[in-house]
Amino acid sequence: MKFLLLAAVTYFALGVPTCRVDNFASDSEPISHELWDAQLDRFVSDAGWVDYDAWKKDTVGLQEYLTLLEANHPNETNWSRDERLAYWINAYNAYTVELMLMHWPLESIKDIKDGIGFVNSVWDIKFIEIEGQEYDLNNLEHGIIRPKFEDPRIHAAVNCASVSCPVLRNEAFTAKDLDAQLDDQVKRWFNSNRNDLSNPSQPKLSSIMKWYGDDFQWNDGSLETFVEKYSGVQIPDGTKFQYLDYDWGVNSQQANQG
Repeated sequence: MKFLLLAAVTYFALGVPTCRVDNFASDSEPISHELWDAQLDRFVSDAGWVDYDAWKKDTVGLQEYLTLLEANHPNETNWSRDERLAYWINAYNAYTVELMLMHWPLESIKDIKDGIGFVNSVWDIKFIEIEGQEYDLNNLEHGIIRPKFEDPRIHAAVNCASVSCPVLRNEAFTAKDLDAQLDDQVKRWFNSNRNDLSNPSQPKLSSIMKWYGDDFQWNDGSLETFVEKYSGVQIPDGTKFQYLDYDWGVNSQQANQG
């Protein structure tokens, strides 16, 4: 019991996990994300709400896409930076959907439990295997996407299947359109109720920007410049940001549209 309590305290004290992932040797070639694009177009609304009920009844297309992912691990020899980043964002979102459908129906992704309580979470479940390499969702986000690409816009692109998360885009990310897609995701994030900039002197931001505050300093940036650039709102100098409570309720079409 003492060990479990110590582990739990250590886990929460460390904050955001690092989940370092070493480079994986592969000779795969870049893949098309058309299969994922078709699934998103079919089961995700323009507003980002997911029809899990319908998706649960027909997972053939999703499984075909996951099989494609599992056979093609990105590498720096044959894949461009944008090809790799698009792959990992799509993979994170697709595997999150798979995990939700495996346990559907549920009220929150956090209801999915595995391992040691207070230590292991849904994001620590190792159910992903790509060319024999085993991953969990934390590995993908905190071991690959964040540290290897250092682009704060990814926080508007990866989706945690929750109401307060930036919307699940209903098209696949592609290398060709990635920069424009990421810009659009961030702008949509600021133009939604997941942030409240109605009073620039008292801006209320998503808790994601508190949890990952250091990420917005990448490339000599800052949280303030990030907010101003993508929201179009001028924040007065010296303004202190406030953060909205996070709603972990499921991002389902039925729950959020009646």
